[in-house]
Amino acid sequence: MITALAGGVGAARLLRGMVEVVPPSEITAIVNTGDDTILHGLHIAPDLDTVMYTLADAINPDTGWGLAGETWRVMESLQRLGGITWFNLGDQDLATHCYRTQRLQEGAALGQVTAELVRAWGLEIRLVPVTDDLLRTRLQLVDGPEVGFQEYFVRLRHDVAVAGVRFEGAERAAPGPGVLEALAGAETIVVCPSNPVVSIAPLVAVPGVLEQLRLRRDRIVGVSPIIAGAALKGPADRLLREMGFQSSVVGVARWYASWMGTLVIDEADAESAPAVEAEGIRCIVAPTIMSTVERSAALSQTVLDAVA
Repeated sequence: MITALAGGVGAARLLRGMVEVVPPSEITAIVNTGDDTILHGLHIAPDLDTVMYTLADAINPDTGWGLAGETWRVMESLQRLGGITWFNLGDQDLATHCYRTQRLQEGAALGQVTAELVRAWGLEIRLVPVTDDLLRTRLQLVDGPEVGFQEYFVRLRHDVAVAGVRFEGAERAAPGPGVLEALAGAETIVVCPSNPVVSIAPLVAVPGVLEQLRLRRDRIVGVSPIIAGAALKGPADRLLREMGFQSSVVGVARWYASWMGTLVIDEADAESAPAVEAEGIRCIVAPTIMSTVERSAALSQTVLDAVA
């Protein structure tokens, strides 16, 4: 069995390749919920949905989020009314959020609702929210207030300096059903090339997760989201620097060093492999840019072979 720590587009692409080389039923993805938000009265779970839509081959290929062939009539009408439109929600995508919100209001837990949605899309992989409890990523701006993740990422276009990050509710959150068991029983634990600061750190902040990861360190392999000093998408490089780490594969290794045994880095960073290993992490060099499903599958195979 394989357990993946996942959040965002990088995780979705790696998992899409992974189901080409491993039966999907053998994969459990523990997904970040720190990005979740309530908007228009709806519970929106961007990371869960991005992974789900990508695995269903329904993702919008131009954006990496939302659904392909989307229409925007609700947003257009909302704009005419003067409503909140900085967070775009497509007409088809809204159905997911309506269903999730309905089921949560009926008393279902987030993990249960996620399983229902996964089945509705015909997927065999197991997607598990890291917690059913409230978990929200909050960012303290250098020249402004503390804001929620979506306000930082979407409304402010992550173009503002950050002084600190915290995970509201983490200390009171319980791991979602099956989370600790998936970590304890996995043959391999894969850390997807997600943002270390705001996609993976919220998972690790949930009580019990870090302790279990440290017990499994030799079976944990991650993929660096930083290539040649930069993130392919999103603010991972800037956030690492703002948290006092290098925006490099060495910085990524240092971030994960206490609980990750192996890090896969891109060929563009091959010369940094000795410096990565100096951080106490075994280093593997391979192509990591997932521009096609085939390349995602090849990277997934490299990752799984790393601790075989």
